[in-house]
Amino acid sequence: MKFEKLIKLPEVIETTGKSRSSIYDGMKQGTFPKNIPIGVKARAWKLSDIQQWIENQSREVSQCQ
Repeated sequence: MKFEKLIKLPEVIETTGKSRSSIYDGMKQGTFPKNIPIGVKARAWKLSDIQQWIENQSREVSQCQ
């Protein structure tokens, strides 16, 4: 079984440089990875999903240049 590292919102903000509101807007629009429940009121993101999103952003910027 593969274990996935989960990160909470402050680390997602720090890693991506996005604001809280733009992260949630992106989730609604389907352009940013969705978080998953980890407790009754707690949610987190899979680190691999965030890393993949960053790679995809880098590719899109490279293709536009």
